[in-house]
Amino acid sequence: MAAGENATGQRARSGEDDVLRLLRSGTADEHEDVERTLDLLDPGLTPARLVAVLERMHGFWRSAEAGLDAWAQQHPADADRLSWARRRRADLFAADLAALGAPAAAATPDLPPVTGTDEALGRLYVLEGSTLGGTFIDRHLAALPALAGVRIGAFSPYGERTGAMWADFRRATRERVAAGGSPQAMLAAARTTFAALAGWCRPATTEVPA
Repeated sequence: MAAGENATGQRARSGEDDVLRLLRSGTADEHEDVERTLDLLDPGLTPARLVAVLERMHGFWRSAEAGLDAWAQQHPADADRLSWARRRRADLFAADLAALGAPAAAATPDLPPVTGTDEALGRLYVLEGSTLGGTFIDRHLAALPALAGVRIGAFSPYGERTGAMWADFRRATRERVAAGGSPQAMLAAARTTFAALAGWCRPATTEVPA
């Protein structure tokens, strides 16, 4: 590889690391708040509390995806690049609720509109990032006697393709920044999404017996 090509490759890798590091570090507190609020790795998790959490998450995903659907209509090429249609999960939360004998969520939060692709990437950073931890949640739920025989699908929707789907999201984010996208706009949207998710789901842990 020529020296110039090597320098270009290093800059590209640095750009990817910078935006992803910014998103990871810049949302660390909000991310921790979501995990603490949901507490899905609690060994004493009951079916009742799981249903309460899933109901709130279903409502949140419905609202979050509605905003992304509106963005996709305005920016179809960007939506196709991100395989947006493949990443929708609200129906999976509804199916999980049905498997637990519970109705789909009726209430949804009011979320800010997704005004552009940078904001879409920030929102998707939260939604897609949840699939990484979802594989651990799945294993934990499968080991709980109270949930024996129940298959939950929304936490790890991609199965063996989880890593590949996340890698493609990373590439799309890097490409957007290289083309002039705003990492700060992505970060602001991600922080807002995390905070809204924690706030919307908090009643599931404060109003339902553990």
